[in-house]
Amino acid sequence: MTVDLPQYPDFDWPMVVALRELGGSATIEELNAQVINDQGFTEDQQAVIHKDGPMTELEYRLKWRRTWLKGMGLATSSERGVLTLTPEGRTVTEDEIKPLRAEYMSRMRETSSKNKASSKNIEADDAAADEIGNETDWQEQLLDEVMRLDPSAFERLTQRLLREEGFINTRVTGCAGDGGIDGQGVYRLSLLSFQVFFQCKRYRGSVGSSAVRDFRGAMSGRGDKGLLITTGSFTSGAKDEANRDGAPPIDLIDGVGLCDLLKEHRLGVDVRERTVKDVSVNREFFNGGF
Repeated sequence: MTVDLPQYPDFDWPMVVALRELGGSATIEELNAQVINDQGFTEDQQAVIHKDGPMTELEYRLKWRRTWLKGMGLATSSERGVLTLTPEGRTVTEDEIKPLRAEYMSRMRETSSKNKASSKNIEADDAAADEIGNETDWQEQLLDEVMRLDPSAFERLTQRLLREEGFINTRVTGCAGDGGIDGQGVYRLSLLSFQVFFQCKRYRGSVGSSAVRDFRGAMSGRGDKGLLITTGSFTSGAKDEANRDGAPPIDLIDGVGLCDLLKEHRLGVDVRERTVKDVSVNREFFNGGF
């Protein structure tokens, strides 16, 4: 089944509006959720995976357009990934975005020309680029390796990851009749400790609200802290269900979050730091400066 999604530029104005609704700044997760809610994207639209993951197509397009918002001077981002509207972004109108977009593209072409880069490296505005960079590449490769694991190996990898995150007494308990609970551990936070049950879902699709409800049901009477981990993504319905009023909250880790945690703890990920030097000519030196 083919699911239609807006073209890349069509996200620019909704993202500006969403940031204004969120007070002028937002985390990536907050911004994505606000745009999805404002635009009324269906569960089917949210479930479309970009290539082999880990991102959904919506997440991928929103990530690409965040770059464009910054390029157009409408937003900035912090080291923690918080996107904030600039003064221009707070006052821009929908009609003003198209010329700003054209101006940004012109600057990119000019930069590309100066660097003698192929014009093919700049895609049409309504098609965007095929990849956003090495970050998406390594995440896709990492999830390919994780997907090759059998279910028990993925549970053991999760167990190792939770130990690296500070869990103690972590064990895999998944067995028939356990209601989908794959393991449990104790998370110690300063002087407090919490019993946490976890469930692993190793597939490329999107996890919906029913999976969150089922997991919470399996925890009923056993504990109030749950962690649902998937190599895929979560629909907005799943995220709403995870934080539904009156129900024990369920923490969610999607494929992107899983990749980031594995990288942070160097589990199956090698990170090599590179130093880049900018070299320029000091003309004053040749004007008698020596």
